[in-house]
Amino acid sequence: MTMRAPDSDLPIVLEDVRYGVRDLIIIDGMSLMLTPGAPTVLIGPNGSGKTTLLRLMMGLIEPTSGRVTWGGRTHVPPARRAIVFQRPVMLRRSVAANIHYALAAAGIGRHQHAERARDLLEQAGLSALAERPARRLSGGEQQRLALARGLARDPQVLFLDEPTASLDPAATKAIEDVVRAVSARGIKVVMSTHDLGEARRLAGDIVFIHRGRVIESAPAAEFFAHPKTDDARRFVAGELLV
Repeated sequence: MTMRAPDSDLPIVLEDVRYGVRDLIIIDGMSLMLTPGAPTVLIGPNGSGKTTLLRLMMGLIEPTSGRVTWGGRTHVPPARRAIVFQRPVMLRRSVAANIHYALAAAGIGRHQHAERARDLLEQAGLSALAERPARRLSGGEQQRLALARGLARDPQVLFLDEPTASLDPAATKAIEDVVRAVSARGIKVVMSTHDLGEARRLAGDIVFIHRGRVIESAPAAEFFAHPKTDDARRFVAGELLV
């Protein structure tokens, strides 16, 4: 008897995707494929469409036209995907209780909660803060707790929206260490950032977006060494794009 391989959400493919609200076009005819491997990092100016693109790939919103597929399938529930937003909401309870809530929401049996919560706290570097009220954590600690909650569902793909925005260098390094550890476990990380240094440190490949379009998509080393378009060259050089 042949065993059927479990369905995978990868590759995630966007085919001529457009998304707009009333007369505002946010994503404008975007085609893109995300495959397993090192983190994919989305870069581009403010308002370029990065957050909307993450929401489309997560399945939180549907395209106005075009389609998104996950492992060749459409309308796939996000059971194997997780997303962490730039300003995550902390539940009014302890750090550990936030994780227990996430485990319950992911359908994890209660008998597994204690062990899984310990593992997630350790991964996020929050074991010593397990009983602290989540809303009393620093910004970086809250972001790591949000990461741990996202990992509670054991995702195949983890989307991160500007996870280190406004954090100091020490907090940024702590988040980047978690991202590297997650990626090393085989979880596909797709993240947006304004920090080109962070993109250089973490990315396997870069997707450069401007005005709702993919301007360039390339391996990170190739993109930073030899950007092919004038917009990309200017952006890497630190110039403002409008």
